[in-house]
Amino acid sequence: MKKINWLQKKLPGYRWYPLSIFGIILIGASMFLAYKQEGILDIICSILLFISGCIFIVASVRLIATDMMYKYMGNGTKGICGKDKESYSYEKKILDKGPKIVAIGGGTGLSTMLRGLKAYSSNITAVVTVADDGGGSGILRQDLGILPPGDIRNCIMALANTEPIMEKLLQYRFQDGMLKGQSFGNLFLAAMDGISPSFEQAVQRMSDVLAVKGRVLPVTLEDIKLCAELEDGYVVAGESKIGSHNSFHKCAIRKVYLEPGNVKPLDEVIEAIGEADVIVLGPGSLFTSIIPNLLVDGVCEAIKNSKALKVYVCNVMTQPGETDGYTVSDHIKALERHSFQGIVDYCIFNTADIPELLKKKYSEDGAQIVGVDFDELDRLGIKLRGGDFVCINNGYIRHDTRRLAQTIMELVIENAFGKDNRKSAGYVNAIKQFKNMVG
Repeated sequence: MKKINWLQKKLPGYRWYPLSIFGIILIGASMFLAYKQEGILDIICSILLFISGCIFIVASVRLIATDMMYKYMGNGTKGICGKDKESYSYEKKILDKGPKIVAIGGGTGLSTMLRGLKAYSSNITAVVTVADDGGGSGILRQDLGILPPGDIRNCIMALANTEPIMEKLLQYRFQDGMLKGQSFGNLFLAAMDGISPSFEQAVQRMSDVLAVKGRVLPVTLEDIKLCAELEDGYVVAGESKIGSHNSFHKCAIRKVYLEPGNVKPLDEVIEAIGEADVIVLGPGSLFTSIIPNLLVDGVCEAIKNSKALKVYVCNVMTQPGETDGYTVSDHIKALERHSFQGIVDYCIFNTADIPELLKKKYSEDGAQIVGVDFDELDRLGIKLRGGDFVCINNGYIRHDTRRLAQTIMELVIENAFGKDNRKSAGYVNAIKQFKNMVG
């Protein structure tokens, strides 16, 4: 720890040095391929590697320069967003005392929520499904034999403390050539996996480079396939086919399961759940993002034994092929069928209306607003927290990150002295102080 503090004082921006080194390695690899020149593929790869290396070096130099400016010019002056060094230091202390949050899911929904939660705590663990077999992630999974990187990349970016240019770079998708449709962030994580002893360490190293608040964990390191059994007994194999199965076999989903069975979880996932103050399921695709995590051995048992507050964030809209016609209680019943009764204490749901034009657009695709059946939810013994959580982004309905995170934190504070006396004044006061600070 003393060595790290010494580096921070003597070498401002040291955390970005690995980015420069990685860029130099990429340029070196491009030179090697250019020297070989055994075919057109070598030339294309050489050009791509050279461009990528230059981008990494330029980005790292800019980040190092920013850190140096902050160190040597920050005394007595305002920092980014008008906050001085003392404010940043105070915020960090407050965030370090924040509640231990375990967010379980995948897809866009989980990363959307994480962006809001990181404003309240640095003790966040995102547990991400690795059943994805479609798109760019599916291609890398098939070609390189790695776990699908897409959802993990999105969660890392959501929790990262980095410049917009770096985020744009990692989210960039190639438009042409053999890499068309592939995300640069996926390739970065795949490359990191190639130089790391394990995929888990690759994720951790990428998180370190991007200064992630908290950590991102794959729920398992095993190669798994998600299957769905429909009500008529028909089986759909593969996560990417489940959501679109109505196009070739229209029928409701009875259950989903993993192949092979008896999947071993990552030890850190079980530990994080056991130490959590709050466990959040969702938002996200019910059968392909949330439930697959619960099917990994030991996860449900760990959630059941945890004294944490358990919260489910229900989707705003139904999902064609997965939750057609589902109400809020139907979502919870599906969760319980694949886990255990009483898996959640609270359910957060949307009460705001959707603009008619957008409602019509979603209806044409087979999606509807998720209905709230209060009587059935009351019978299930679920506590409810409704609110306006709608955010419309580029014509798509998403959860509002700020309001959703604030509601989750309100539930944490309200229930701080409920199930576990561990949840005492420490982090509750920290959250309150931070909320007062950000106004």
